[in-house]
Amino acid sequence: MVDLSAITGYTTNTTTTDTATSTLSADMNTFLKLLTTQLQYQDPLDPMDTAEFTNQLVQYSAVEQQIQTNSKLDNLVTLNISNLAAQAVSYIDKVVQVLGDVMPLENGVAKATYTLDKNVTSSVITVKDMNGNIVYSEAGNKDAGTYDFEWDGKDSDGNQLEDGAYQIAVTTNVASGETAANVVTTIFGKVTGIASDESTIYVGLGDSVTSQLGDILTIRNDGYFDKKNTTTDTGTDTGTDSDSDTVVGA
Repeated sequence: MVDLSAITGYTTNTTTTDTATSTLSADMNTFLKLLTTQLQYQDPLDPMDTAEFTNQLVQYSAVEQQIQTNSKLDNLVTLNISNLAAQAVSYIDKVVQVLGDVMPLENGVAKATYTLDKNVTSSVITVKDMNGNIVYSEAGNKDAGTYDFEWDGKDSDGNQLEDGAYQIAVTTNVASGETAANVVTTIFGKVTGIASDESTIYVGLGDSVTSQLGDILTIRNDGYFDKKNTTTDTGTDTGTDSDSDTVVGA
């Protein structure tokens, strides 16, 4: 299973929340210093306006309540993340379709899709290793639509590559004067583990790829990688597959 304890490079909301709380605390401390100084130097024969003094007390109360509110909201977020992580455990051993371009090669099988938003004059599918080296390429489809891509893990010379993470990229050419085509890729992988931090839940795909739970588009049964699908020129899947797909976030 992929080691999710080593996840790095993700920005969470914790820093923002801590900064806001620190700012409120600093404001409250500053207010208390001003208030005590004001009481220290108040002339009993000429007291300050009580209305202004009351207003300052109200401000102090508002700052204190805001700090407590932020703390309770943080607790609710943490509980929500924990509940989602517990529910996500049911995804383990399921094959998921994820929005992204880094696909796991498992047992010499990798699957992805790419969507062209318009017709193009040519397209090329390339597969790169995690060092950015192109290990495989082939011609892609030209018509607008969604297409399956299946790779057996062999490089352009027919050598079998090791299982791991590989990046799929689709480059296109369009007619002169036309705007560039937009390409969206998704990848498939079997969920092998679940992890979370203060604001995000992650799923491990195979032994090498990590994705965010919110990027999952569909969930399929664990036999999906054993099935072959055919695709027409219009990008419509014509394969007969008795396995049901669950669409996430529909």
